[in-house]
Amino acid sequence: MPVEFLSDEQAARFGCYHADPSPEQLAHYFYLSAADVSFLATRRRPANKLGCGVQLCTLRFLGTFLLDPLQVPAIVVHTVANQLGVPADELAAYRTRPNTWYDHQAHIVAHLGYTPFDARQGFRLTRWLYAQVLTSTVRPSVLFDLTTAHLVAQRVVLPGVSLLARLIARVRERTGRLLYRQLATRLTPAQQTALDTLLTVPLGERRTHLERLRTPPTRVSAPALVAALRRVDEIRALGVSGVPVADLPEAQLVRLARYGQVAWAQTLLRMGAERRLATLLTSVQALERTATDDVLDLFDSLLTTLALRGETKRRQQRLRSLKDLDQAALLLQRAVQVLLDDTVPTDQVRHQVLTQFGKEPLRAAAATVETLASPEADPLAGALASSYATVRRFLPALLRGLVVEGTPAAQPLVEAWAFLQRQEVGGRGRPKWTAAPRTFVPPSWRRRVFPTPGQVDVQAYTVCVVERLHHALRRRDVFVPASERYGDPRAELLRGAAWEAARDSVARALERSLDPAVELARLQQQLQAAYTEVGEHLDRNTALQLVQQDGQMTVLLSPVPAQPESEQLDDLRAHLTACLPQVDVAALLLEVDAFTGFASAFTHVADGQPATADLPLSVCAVLLAQACNVGLKTVARADVPALTPARLLWVQQHYLRAETLTAANARLVDAQAGLPLAQAWGGGEVASADGLRFVVPVRTVHAGWNRKYFPGQRGVTYYNFTSDQFTGFHGIVVPGTLRDSLFILAGLLEQQTSLDPREVMADTHGYSDVVFGLFALLGYRFSPRLADLADQRFWRLRKEDDYGPLNELGRHVVNARLIHDHWEDMLRLAGSLKLGKVKATAVMRTLQRAGSLSGLGRAVAEFGRIEKTLYLLAYVQDEAYRRRILVQLNRGEGRHAVARAVFHGKKGELRQRYREGMEDQLGALGLVVNALVLWNTRYLQRALEHWQETHGAVDAADVIRLSPLLHEHVNMLGRYDFTLPERVAAGEFRPLRDPASWEERLAEFP
Repeated sequence: MPVEFLSDEQAARFGCYHADPSPEQLAHYFYLSAADVSFLATRRRPANKLGCGVQLCTLRFLGTFLLDPLQVPAIVVHTVANQLGVPADELAAYRTRPNTWYDHQAHIVAHLGYTPFDARQGFRLTRWLYAQVLTSTVRPSVLFDLTTAHLVAQRVVLPGVSLLARLIARVRERTGRLLYRQLATRLTPAQQTALDTLLTVPLGERRTHLERLRTPPTRVSAPALVAALRRVDEIRALGVSGVPVADLPEAQLVRLARYGQVAWAQTLLRMGAERRLATLLTSVQALERTATDDVLDLFDSLLTTLALRGETKRRQQRLRSLKDLDQAALLLQRAVQVLLDDTVPTDQVRHQVLTQFGKEPLRAAAATVETLASPEADPLAGALASSYATVRRFLPALLRGLVVEGTPAAQPLVEAWAFLQRQEVGGRGRPKWTAAPRTFVPPSWRRRVFPTPGQVDVQAYTVCVVERLHHALRRRDVFVPASERYGDPRAELLRGAAWEAARDSVARALERSLDPAVELARLQQQLQAAYTEVGEHLDRNTALQLVQQDGQMTVLLSPVPAQPESEQLDDLRAHLTACLPQVDVAALLLEVDAFTGFASAFTHVADGQPATADLPLSVCAVLLAQACNVGLKTVARADVPALTPARLLWVQQHYLRAETLTAANARLVDAQAGLPLAQAWGGGEVASADGLRFVVPVRTVHAGWNRKYFPGQRGVTYYNFTSDQFTGFHGIVVPGTLRDSLFILAGLLEQQTSLDPREVMADTHGYSDVVFGLFALLGYRFSPRLADLADQRFWRLRKEDDYGPLNELGRHVVNARLIHDHWEDMLRLAGSLKLGKVKATAVMRTLQRAGSLSGLGRAVAEFGRIEKTLYLLAYVQDEAYRRRILVQLNRGEGRHAVARAVFHGKKGELRQRYREGMEDQLGALGLVVNALVLWNTRYLQRALEHWQETHGAVDAADVIRLSPLLHEHVNMLGRYDFTLPERVAAGEFRPLRDPASWEERLAEFP
């Protein structure tokens, strides 16, 4: 039974004083009440009175008694002795009679109302542990801490550390065996045989069936899409998709599937039969969902590629045909001139035109113009029109393997997809093309799909359905039930009894009224006050100008002037920078782990594994290899057991994943938030969001095209969030450069640090009316830097309102009725997002551009227009507000510069083929940058304290303008040495450099 999950440090801390209690703890746990004093007064000897008092306070503080009651900090003895009026040195006499200790312990337990840990308490604790294990995925060491806290809260005397650890291990083992048995017994003999076959290597191949099915596609092509669909079919052919598991604990199933997706086939073969079958079952069911996602990702990339190629081909053809088009147009132009010549009699116009130019040349010119001229406003139809041959290569497999559903607005498209499926089946039941659904066809496709009344162009219709399906999947108007990322975003929304139960609490949490009239009245007052304030200060606001453009009033705003820097700030910044010690990035990571312990957040994918020797060293090496993009071979050392290539590869596969990176990053963010210098920069309430672009030169379906950022290549965007304390608290990997506004809300709702940012700054790409609306509903403030301020509309709620000099500016009227009618649905959506019932990204895709959900998207957009107007009025009125936005955005840009410097290997290109690999590597990059920022902040703070001791006080405004985004003193190149001086490993600082000596040494060089 594995009970080695406790680290030596955690076991040593249990049931003893590992440090002096803080003043708050002394006041809470070591204060003797009148009842306590009366209880202790019955002890006649001063030593017994003091010893019993110390044991009483120890039980309250630790939840248990010490084996030696005298092994307590001196401050505890003095605190208790002062309250009893007994000399502190009397405690030494308490050691002489151990029997008295145990007699006192029984009386103390009865006095405080505690309960000894007996068989009855063990049974209750076991039941509580079963509930915890079945409903959560916390690792055993965390469960141990939760168990001790639970026993203390229940006023139960803690048992020994070994007993508690064995009990937790026993419960986990029994729970696991029960889950294995329940899953295995639900499989038929044929299903068991099919799952076991996954672990065999077919004749003539080198990989097992499982390994082959676990390998996602990388090539973007029609054959690759067919192969991806075939992979889904093979997974479904195992026949375990329908095995019911919904009644079993979801957390346990997720953990089991996660292990099965990374474990080697040899490891699975060594398992017991029940555990092996249970692991394979959950893994295959999870694999079907991820494989379906891979198919849809590949379909998305393929359609995007076809559109780009088709557009390029269309432009080339148009360029080649311009000469013919010009000649035909000139001929027709001369004919029209004759037609418009007033000197030619009307009854002779046709005769003169035909005589002068000829009927056949005119007919040929008209045909040329009709063929070559492009009347479409949307070029997508023309770009994809010639892609039928490519579409046809994967369409049969896609029609057979993809089951789609849709919102009510997308039902015509779903019916068209079903029509194509019936066409593909063939036979006598095949419907006629004249009966094909038509209402989903947009105007840009209509001329191609229906060239004449009653006629359907089969090829154009097919390509149109596929293109519309691609568009609807992106918008989530159409969804795939078997998918995770492309599922129905409405499915998990609070509804029915669940919404009724949460309705009032959600409104209170969001600080919103359930009555839409109250909210609209409040917004009306805010708009009136904002317009009035800007109007009253219009004469004094020299940066703002109201101008007339094309007969309409618009605003022009002068740029924010640069803030001058004093000589003292320049000297301070140069001095502090010169004081930072030179350090290798490997040693920096080890030092940060020494005072934060972030490496302990990396746990084995299979919980309950024994602790691994020198794990922090291996973890730091893997993080460095990932973040610097240099590969494991660069940091490996055959003479160090923790740094051998095999060990590093094993740690990377079993310890480095999204959840452990998130937990480790949270420790760094929390450590930064506790530093006084970081608190001077901000309190964590403000953040910025921006994307960091990476070229991906390898074959992958998870990268996209963008001519601006990846000319001629594919790439991804690491959309990350930077707090006002310079730490990154969340990051999202985005294929290509999708619109930032899709992901900006997810960063706030999904981040797991102690920070609670309430205001987010972003560039123009993060802006939309829906973003403003959702931010306001959830209690956040959205403050983008808009590049096109002159084109922004200012809105009002009532047409009859008078805003004085700004009355013409705010001429657009919001549809307040739409907000009123959908107000409860808006609160239900906000509550579902707040409680984590739905993913913010999926909701944003649906609501963008006034999406569906029964008009909800349009209502949120209308609400967002009010919030955007309030923001715009504050933006043009307050220069300090505009400067604050620029400062925070510059912090994000500076953090990106540091990330570029860290990610220097392989030309700074991301060479991961799979989404998980991209997320892990860029997550490691964000973690290492946070470690560098934290290290810099600690030493800057120490150097600042030294400056204040030698040079005097520093202006608080200068301190705010300091930055930890420095990396010149950090060596990231060459050989990586993972060693630390003993004093630094023990938590001490490195000595600061002497700036004067550096200045003297630099002066020696010409």
